[in-house]
Amino acid sequence: MASLQEQFLKAGLVDKKKAKQANHDKSNQKKDERRTGTQSVDEARLAALETQRKNAERARELNAQRDAAATQKAIEAQIAQMVRQNRQSKGAGDIAYNFTRGNKIDRIYVSAAVRAHLVAGHLVIVCLGGASELVPKVIADKIAERDASLVVRVNKTSGEIAADDPYASYQIPDDLMW
Repeated sequence: MASLQEQFLKAGLVDKKKAKQANHDKSNQKKDERRTGTQSVDEARLAALETQRKNAERARELNAQRDAAATQKAIEAQIAQMVRQNRQSKGAGDIAYNFTRGNKIDRIYVSAAVRAHLVAGHLVIVCLGGASELVPKVIADKIAERDASLVVRVNKTSGEIAADDPYASYQIPDDLMW
């Protein structure tokens, strides 16, 4: 097989004089390297390696962004599925239940039994896609692990009374409504 230089000569791209001059310069450079003990720096090769390194870094960044987006999408799908499978009925909807979403006050209409479960902390309000849904507290905890911003209202169950509570002996009437 012919060398690249021979191929250029046959194609007429280079004449014999230029080919001979290139060989002479190359041999002089090698002699100088052997004499001084240093190697010449191939700038084109270094530039190619630097470009390759930058391209690899950019590809890694793009892959990381793509993986993060796919993970976020999977989490959103899991949350939507949990809400769909575990949402509870709001009942007949005769009692207004007010809650805050961000810095706005929203209202849902629930039955008396559902309101009692909300107040007791057994049901939790979750906002997904602009709609307010009721889910059990266990499911809301799983949703909060994935995205806490979706869980809007969690009432704490107050079964325990603190020992130093000065109002512990006073009972709150059941029919008290705000």
